Amino acid sequence: MMVWQSFERLFSGESMTWSHSNADIDEVAPSFYKACIAAEDQRFFEHNGFDWKAIEDAQRAHKRRPNKPMRGASTISQQVAKNLFLPPVRSFIRKGVEAYYTVLLEFFWSKERILEMYGNIVELAPGIYGVEEGARYHFKKSAGKLSAQESAQLAAVLINPQRWSASRPTGFISRRASRIVRQMRGFPADEDEDGEPD
Repeated sequence: MMVWQSFERLFSGESMTWSHSNADIDEVAPSFYKACIAAEDQRFFEHNGFDWKAIEDAQRAHKRRPNKPMRGASTISQQVAKNLFLPPVRSFIRKGVEAYYTVLLEFFWSKERILEMYGNIVELAPGIYGVEEGARYHFKKSAGKLSAQESAQLAAVLINPQRWSASRPTGFISRRASRIVRQMRGFPADEDEDGEPD
C-alpha cells in the first residue's frame, strides 16, 4: 500500500516520500488499540477474521439507502491483509485474495500480533504510516505517550486520513472521536452515527 500510494502521488506531481516506523505493541499506549477496535472492529476478539453480523448490517443499511455507498464492514484482520499484501484497487478477485490472506493471518498470528501490525501499517495522514509516525506528526510525541483523547482522534480519521486531520479535527471528526471515547469506556454508540457528512 505504501509503495502503491507513493507512486500515485508521484504520477500526480506530488512528492513520492513517505514516513514510516515500526513500534512493538508494548511501546504504544493501549488506548490507541482500544480506540481502533472501538472505531473499526468492535468484535475483533470474538470473530475469526470476518464479522458476519457487520456484513449483514451493512447490507441492510444499503438496502434502506441504496443511493449511498455501502458502509464498510472490513475487520482489522481484513484491513491488515489488504494493506500488507495487496494494492488498493477494487475488484472481486482482490476481495477473494484478501479473504485468503485474512484466513492465513488469523490462523498463524495471534490477535495481539494482528493488532500490532495494524498499528504499524495504518495510514494516519497523507504519507504518514504507523502509529509512531502518526503520533509524532499530529501530536509531537511518541506513540507510548498518547492520551485516550488523542488516540480517539487518530482512530477517528482512519475512515479517510487523506481528507481528515487528527490534530486539526473538524466538527465531524471531533464528534466521531467523542463517540469513540465513549465506546472505549463501554458505552454504546448511537444508531447510524458513523456516516460521513454530505
